Amino acid sequence: MEKTLSIIKPDGVSRGLIGEVISRFEKNKIKIIAMKMIHMTKIQAQGFYAVHKERPFFGSLTDFMSSGPVVVMVLEGDKVISNNRELMGATNYKDAAPGTIRADFATEIEKNVVHGSDSPQSAAFEIGFFFNSFEIAG
Repeated sequence: MEKTLSIIKPDGVSRGLIGEVISRFEKNKIKIIAMKMIHMTKIQAQGFYAVHKERPFFGSLTDFMSSGPVVVMVLEGDKVISNNRELMGATNYKDAAPGTIRADFATEIEKNVVHGSDSPQSAAFEIGFFFNSFEIAG
């Protein structure tokens, strides 16, 4: 079974969308095998998004991701990386397919409610960033 990381971003948490996002995972046969709420520091957000450190949006992204609590989850399922990315919709919510999380709830390109790993390599790094092996029930 494939694993991936999902984050409900500060906008999703503050707007009370945790249950809605989790419900969509469960309705799509995506199993949550680890979950916790945290509040990242700016340094932690910079470490997590280090792959984007040269991009122009790095500062605003890490400011946003450290602005409030997030819910981090390890998801498991068959082709869960691609299935989760399809469920989330395009990063730019204006391009996201109708019925996706981002099309339904995002308000800005950064405030797009959810994050999901884009490859097995990034999933391994991202899961390890937030969880140790004892915290994953799968």
